[in-house]
Amino acid sequence: MAETAISYVFQTPEGGWRIAGSRVSLDSVVHVYLEGQSPESIAEEFPTLSLEQIHGALAFYLRHRAEIDQYLGNQDARWEQLRKESEAAHGPLLSRLRSHRKTRSNSERTA
Repeated sequence: MAETAISYVFQTPEGGWRIAGSRVSLDSVVHVYLEGQSPESIAEEFPTLSLEQIHGALAFYLRHRAEIDQYLGNQDARWEQLRKESEAAHGPLLSRLRSHRKTRSNSERTA
């Protein structure tokens, strides 16, 4: 019986990677996999994905590891740049929010 190859991952027009048939990013699955989670535990964390989709996505990652690792590195750099830009543009507001959160957290501990 001949089987048709199934694509478990696709690249978006913007250059991101998604698990086929879902809105879950390949980034999300790969990050938890690299943290040591098994495909079964990944399925618990992402209940919209089947175990087959997870294994397929991980197989894709392992086959294209250099390319995906470079993509993930570029994504990390991009998010760090966006964080810095946000901090520069909204620094005073972020400081007030962090201060408020810290004050509230401290008061909840002493209550």
